This record gives sequence, C-alpha cells and structure tokens, in this order.
Amino acid sequence: MAKVEAVEIRVGNLIEWDKRVWRVLKSYHVHVGGRGGAFMQVEMKDIESGTKTNQRIRTEDKVERAVVEAREMQFLYAEGDSFVFMDKENYEQLSLSRDFLDEQAGYLLPNTDVKVNFYDGRAIGVELPPSVVLEVVDTEPGIKNATVTTSFKPAKTETGLTVQVPPFVNNGEKIKVNTNDGAYIERV
Repeated sequence: MAKVEAVEIRVGNLIEWDKRVWRVLKSYHVHVGGRGGAFMQVEMKDIESGTKTNQRIRTEDKVERAVVEAREMQFLYAEGDSFVFMDKENYEQLSLSRDFLDEQAGYLLPNTDVKVNFYDGRAIGVELPPSVVLEVVDTEPGIKNATVTTSFKPAKTETGLTVQVPPFVNNGEKIKVNTNDGAYIERV
C-alpha cells in the first residue's frame, strides 16, 4: 500500500479508510479562513456494501491508497443480467452482474476493450474507454438544415442508453458518447 497526502486524493481513486476499501466519488479542497486549517471534503462509496459517506480529512494527513491490479479484458456478450468478459492474456471468462456495472452497462458493446480492476483477487470495478460509438435506434425526426444549436433532444441507443443529442441527429446514425458523463461528443 502507498500512503498519499490528502490533497492528492482524486475522483476514481481507491483508498483504504476505516479498514475498508472506498472509491472516491467527489473530492474538494476546502480552506476556512481564520481559525482551523484546510481540509479535503471527500465523498466515497464502499466497494463491498455500496454505502456512501462524506469525510473531512486534514490536508496534512496521509491516507492509504489501495493497490489495485488492472487487467485488460474484452466484453463478449450480455446474458440475462450478467455481462461476460474475457481476459485478453489467458482467455479466462468473468461474469459480472448488471448491478455491479450500474450505469456502465449502457456503454458496453460486444468486443469493447476495458480494464477490470481487481482487489484481493476479486473484481471491484470496470474502467471504460474515454468514449464509445453507439447507434441511435429511436429519436424524434431530425430538422433539415439544422446546425449546431443549444437545444437537444433525447435519443435511445442500441444499448438502451438515452443520450441528449442535437436536433440534426437521426435514427440509424452513429454517435460518439463520453463514457464519464454520458454526453454527446459528435456524429460519426
């Protein structure tokens, strides 16, 4: 385990706190003028139980960063509520539940390369590529000669994910979507 200063805590980090492993969801540096010192306000989620907590950690304190093994894997297919991944080195298959993947399931297409993070030999999280290309299967008809505008409309993709897209995007078109926030990037 590596100790890091509290100011080095970033969103997505895994840290050990109170003898448990937590994923950092939000991290803010707060400085109170006058009395008191600066601290980090950290919102984190327990990777085992899924409970969330907010902690104030003084900036001079050190926290344990959990050592995580990342394995290159490929998403193969969905089977009911399970998603099957294959290790690209030894070809072993791993099945993860829809609950485990949470919102990430909407970004998975067969043959998508991902990194699966393991802690103590068990899967604790999936790192998606920065963006994915998805096909629009259901949206309102596009507006002819529409250019970039501030108004958006909902579009359902082939994976069931709903993305806000510009009015010129039509059914059957492929769009690039940011996997961090689900935002439309561009038409492909």
